[in-house]
Amino acid sequence: MDANGRNVRVTLQPTPTMQLESYQVFAAPMTVEDLPKLHELSIGVGWPHRPEDWELAISLGEGIVARDEIGRVVGSAMWFPLGTDFAAIGMVITSPRLQELGAGNWLMGHILDRVGARGKVLNATRAAYRLYISLGFMPLSPVHQHNGIVGEVPASPRHARPLRPEDAAAIHSLDTAAMGAARPALIDRLLQLSTGTVLERDGRVTGFALCRKFGRGHVVGPVVAETEEDAIALVAPHAEALSGQFLRMDTRQPEGPLRDFLIAAGIRHHDTVTRMGLGPVPQVQGPAQTMALVNQAFG
Repeated sequence: MDANGRNVRVTLQPTPTMQLESYQVFAAPMTVEDLPKLHELSIGVGWPHRPEDWELAISLGEGIVARDEIGRVVGSAMWFPLGTDFAAIGMVITSPRLQELGAGNWLMGHILDRVGARGKVLNATRAAYRLYISLGFMPLSPVHQHNGIVGEVPASPRHARPLRPEDAAAIHSLDTAAMGAARPALIDRLLQLSTGTVLERDGRVTGFALCRKFGRGHVVGPVVAETEEDAIALVAPHAEALSGQFLRMDTRQPEGPLRDFLIAAGIRHHDTVTRMGLGPVPQVQGPAQTMALVNQAFG
């Protein structure tokens, strides 16, 4: 922060090694061979990601791992393209002790160096918020994580229908407009992994929701809709299909009908993180907006 109280980005000079107390860590490109150790790393900080969730992230983005002198993975960071002008940053993990020693700052230096001039967005946990502020990221909006065992799903509109293969082009278009950037590889993979619902008006698809296995159970996201009532109609069939199972949804919506619906169905508020940006960030381009994220790493 400068003398006028404005946030100023700290320019990092990433180095291939970093001294952490009595040992060194080494930066290396993330590969699928790192999956078992990355899974151990995320378990160690209480993240729910399965090996399959890590595999999806590695297939869609670029990452860095920090390895110690005996080959253990002690840190990670990734970025994912959002069109040609933007990037989402996520899967930034270090133990609290290493964070205190500057490992998170060092990993972010490598990621920011690779992302270059693209506009950058991320979702910051409370523990990492000060680090991102020090790097020049600005808070944009809260993101509310809801999860829980699905109970009785409250009465709600039932005008969504199951997704069909021919809906794929419309889903790509809606997601691009709602996100403000295209992410075709991600949406194609999600369509392979997910069940879906769509809203159709006058022969035109106006909203969709995808649900897939993730973490402790399933996650609904992305959800793209023009209103919260439409989002509820899209989410309700997934919640009913998963009665008695664990379901998660991450949303930027404030308190209102959508979050009230989730809570009534047993999908309660669990945590809040902060969406942050550095440089230009994607802007919504259509009447539909993102009501639920793919997850916190992808946005």
